[in-house]
Parts: sequence; structure tokens; C-alpha cells
Amino acid sequence: MPDDPAPPGTTSPTGPPVPERLRLPRHDPPARQRGHHKVYVGMAAGVGKTTRALNDLRDHLQAGEDALIGLLETHGRAGTIQAAEGLPVWPRQQVTRGTVTLGELDVQGLLTRRPALVLIDELAHTNVPGSDSALAGREKRWQDVQVLLDAGIHVLSTVNVQHLESLHDTVTRLTGVRVRERLPDSVLQDADELVLVDVTPTDLRARLLTGKIYSPDKIDQSLSHFFTTENLTALRELAMRQMANVVEEEAPTGLPGVKERVMVAVAAEDTSARLIRRGARIAERMGGDLLVVSVRPAHLTGPAARYLDTYRTLTHALGGTFTMLGGTSSVARALVTYARQEHVTQIVVGESSRSRLETFLRGDIIAFLLRETRNVDVYVISRD
Repeated sequence: MPDDPAPPGTTSPTGPPVPERLRLPRHDPPARQRGHHKVYVGMAAGVGKTTRALNDLRDHLQAGEDALIGLLETHGRAGTIQAAEGLPVWPRQQVTRGTVTLGELDVQGLLTRRPALVLIDELAHTNVPGSDSALAGREKRWQDVQVLLDAGIHVLSTVNVQHLESLHDTVTRLTGVRVRERLPDSVLQDADELVLVDVTPTDLRARLLTGKIYSPDKIDQSLSHFFTTENLTALRELAMRQMANVVEEEAPTGLPGVKERVMVAVAAEDTSARLIRRGARIAERMGGDLLVVSVRPAHLTGPAARYLDTYRTLTHALGGTFTMLGGTSSVARALVTYARQEHVTQIVVGESSRSRLETFLRGDIIAFLLRETRNVDVYVISRD
């Protein structure tokens, strides 16, 4: 049978029926006609996102629209292959890497062809080095989609919730799996329409067991690792919460108020990425701004500079701003001064890495923040 999603109104084991579709309200449409972006979101592979998108593409074709498949990843799944039968497919760009030839999205070809609607699978995919997209500075497939949308082409696309940048640490903690291919949350926040494709963990494990998701040699390992009932339940909850957060953020409240401003203080250490993602989640839930700040050390080493460059990129991917404060003898005082200037309402810091002797000689940054700020909530995140 085709890998179809569960019917509308599937009941969540923890609450009311899960809505089949969540539409984002749009306000003040831009003067230039931009393509309509519809994203199918799921908790994990195999829930039926791509099949649902293919069925919707077929409906558009039958309605007389100029629609085609721009890029489809079937992963050998019979249900996906069956759903795609007879649909027009745009040829991929062929990229040779050593002895292997890979197919990537032909963005320029689609811009020339200019269909009304195109399906592009797996938004978080990393483009192959040497492809036209990579050479043009577009590392990820979602960036290719933005080019097509800007050209006025409507796009259907798919993504699993574990690929969202802000959820990276949470997914790793819950599942023990580090997801390498990620995309900014803003891609979903900027979408015109989101469709939550949902099945229960029990049904998804049953699909896996019958070979509808992976080949037989991968089934046992998947069932006992990523596709455990506990992991899938957690991912399903994340997917529903993420969808609700996006809709809540986009919906107009009509209530005036002061916007929350979340400051994340980071150092050139490997634990700082987790602080940035935590701060981004807080800012997202509150509908506020994300401000990541670091105080330049007296001697900036090469490894430290690379850490800070990485955190600048991560901050921008999460929709925040990154500020490097000038060198100062007091890190704590520099942070407090910045917080006051920027009217910060929330501060996120990591548990101090200073030894007792360093704290005695140089002071306790967290204690100083708590003492010198007013009407500001301070979150201290454990290093574990």
C-alpha cells in the first residue's frame, strides 16, 4: 500500500486531535509577487510527507496547472515511487565527484522553464560541492528554494522537525543522534502554509517493520535506536509544538507591549552553541529578539576566532544578531552595560568555567549580573 499519512483528526495520546493543516495568516503582502511556499512537516522519515506532497502536486496538474517535480528523493520506498508515477519530472543537474555521479537540483533550468509549481524534496539537504548551487554560494537546498520563490515560482517542499537548527541540542539529548543537515527556523516561519503530516509512533514503527521505510538489513537497528517508541513520541511532540509556536508567532494579538529581548553571553568555548540555541528557543517562545554577545579576550587565538566565527554564523541562522564587545578588564561589567543599552529583558549564560581561585581573583560573573541588573530574568544553563 502507498505510504499515506494518517487521516485528518488522528488523536494524540496526550491531548486533543492533531490538526491536519495549520495555515499561517499573511499580513501586508509584498508588492512584488513572490512564489507561495507550502512545507510538509513530519516527526521522522516515513510519516508520508513526500507522498502527501506528490498527491497534492497531482491535484494541481489535474486542475490544469503547470506543475512538475523539481527534485524527488524516493529512497527506494515503494509507496513514494507509486505516488510519483506519471508525474512530470525536471532532469537533475549531474555532478561528478571522483567515480560517483550525483544528481542535484537544476535551479537555472527551472528558472528558464518557469513552471507555475514545483515540488522540491528534503529542504535541509546539503548541495554537492561543485554543483551550480554550491558554486553560486548556496550550500543548502532551502537556499535554492528561496531563489525560485523570489522568481515567482510556487514550491511544495518537505522537512522533518529534527532538522531545525534550534532543536539540534534537544533532538541530540532525546534521541542520542546528532543531525548533521540542518536549516534555520526562519525557513518555516517565512512559509506561506504548513502541513503537519502525522502518524502515531506505533503506526510508524509498524511501517518500518514491514519494510516501507528502510531496507530489511536496516530495520532491526532502526527499531532499537532512532525509531524507539520513546524517541518517536518525543519527536512527535516537538513537531506539534514547533507548528503551534510558528502559528502563534505569526498570529496577530492586537495587544501592545514591550518586546522581549533575549541576550546570550558566550565565550569562545565548545559549549556556547548550546547556549545560543537555548536562547533562540526562549526568544521564539516569547516572540522576542535574540542578541548574542561575546567579550573579546585580550589575546584572541586562532581556535578561539574560529569558535566565534561559527557562533556568529549560527546566530544569524537562528535569526539573531551577534555582537563582539571590545576588550575590557571586566567581562561582567561589559555585559551589564550592553544589557542596559539594548534594554535586554532576559539573559542566558552558561555555568561558570572558572575555578574557585579564578572566581576569587576575578569575580563571579553570574553573581555580578544578578546584582547589577533590574527587571531582567537570568537563566544559568548547566555545562552538563
